[in-house]
Amino acid sequence: MTDSGLQDVPAVSRPHVEPGRLYIDGQWCEANAKGRRDVIDPSTGKVVTTVAEAGAADVDAAVTAGRRASGPWARMSGRERARVLHRVADLVRRRADELVAVESLDVGKPVSLCRAVDVATTAEIYEYYSGLAQTIQGATRQIPIPSHAYTSREPLGVVGAITPFNFPLILSSAKIAPALAAGNAVVHKPAEDTPLSALLMAEILAEAGVPDGVLNVVTGAGAEAGEALLRHPGIDKIAFTGSTEIGRHAARMAGEALKPVTMELGGNAAQIVFEDADLDKAIGSVIKGFVFNTGQFCMGGPRLLVHRSLYDTVLEILAGAVAGVPVGDPFDPATVVGPMAAERHLAKVERYVALAREQGGRIVTGGERLELGGGYYYRPTIIAGLDDDSRVVQEEIFGPVLTVQPFGTEDEAVELANGTPYGLAAGLQTTDLARAHRVAARLEAGIVWVNDWAMLDPAIPFGGVKQSGYGREYGPEALESYTKVKSVVIAL
Repeated sequence: MTDSGLQDVPAVSRPHVEPGRLYIDGQWCEANAKGRRDVIDPSTGKVVTTVAEAGAADVDAAVTAGRRASGPWARMSGRERARVLHRVADLVRRRADELVAVESLDVGKPVSLCRAVDVATTAEIYEYYSGLAQTIQGATRQIPIPSHAYTSREPLGVVGAITPFNFPLILSSAKIAPALAAGNAVVHKPAEDTPLSALLMAEILAEAGVPDGVLNVVTGAGAEAGEALLRHPGIDKIAFTGSTEIGRHAARMAGEALKPVTMELGGNAAQIVFEDADLDKAIGSVIKGFVFNTGQFCMGGPRLLVHRSLYDTVLEILAGAVAGVPVGDPFDPATVVGPMAAERHLAKVERYVALAREQGGRIVTGGERLELGGGYYYRPTIIAGLDDDSRVVQEEIFGPVLTVQPFGTEDEAVELANGTPYGLAAGLQTTDLARAHRVAARLEAGIVWVNDWAMLDPAIPFGGVKQSGYGREYGPEALESYTKVKSVVIAL
């Protein structure tokens, strides 16, 4: 992690960002008397701009625009929509410097990782779904009734996309791209803390040729704009990523109107290091699993399970390696770990580490704020000695904190890994191919990684089981979730 060559990537300066407005029906507009919201640079704690605070009237205007635009967009051929989405991918690559600067400023992401991961992945998502837009089709069915029977896939109509603060570009694109590819219109409500890249992407999609009204962006608080979107009768589906607690509420609201939903919720993944693991690879994977994006990663690996024969060795290696991971200004190309995205997220991490100390946990490294330029920094932290029923082990911390527990047998490792309410991701380190397949089959998770972490691609679906949600992002599975099946039977 420390010898990554990231300092060789192009430098990016902090941008000047104009105050943001809502994007409705192809027009930039102010909110309906709801005021404005500050946007904070988490690396300094200072206000960098403001955005419009949308209310129910704004959401209604956005939904109305989506309903008007969805019909003509749906009637376009898949090939025509594909051309538009491919232009989006090209523009994302062309305007990569702008996107990197805005996303890093807004979220506190290191510019090097933002360029290599967030912006690159965003382009790949639109490119991938531009291809799939041309493949949407039904099938003929042979039945004993004298008839010609076939199915077709049709868009749902208007999709409400609600996205979180940690990966604004990627997680919004993972909803918007397949929804548009299938012929839907979208009303996007980005996280209130990190709305800037959503507004820039609205500009990029318009430049690429997405018609007015097909994409609408309403910024503001979940209690206002989010609730209005969930309750609006003109929304045909909710695509939500966020915490399990808020996801339950969103699912209840959508359920009252019988709207289909996709819920990608919290996670608390375990990474298992077996006694036959390649330790060099395993250590790198473990560190990446809990410090990537400052631990604000629903598919991160904040729980490490280590075979007892390696437990002390792994702790010693990790303590030295993690202490050397560069933490600092996200606009420094050498930085690997930036600040937390907001003060309240930093405070949450502090509360969990304090609880770990109260419960007898041993802080192997870290365990404190890093005072740097007024930003929301926390040192990557490793905690040993906690019982499995500790809240610090069981609950989603969502910060750069790793708990480490020993195990003796394969069965014990699987039991510990499956022993939380979550099931978004899991991983294991082993050189035994049979064990890799055997354990992967037993892990209760939507995606399992072997001998690395966070291997993701738009073609590979991900999503949760248990309290980590339902439905899938990425892959043809996501595209299908933005369509409905119609059967036609013609008597012969």
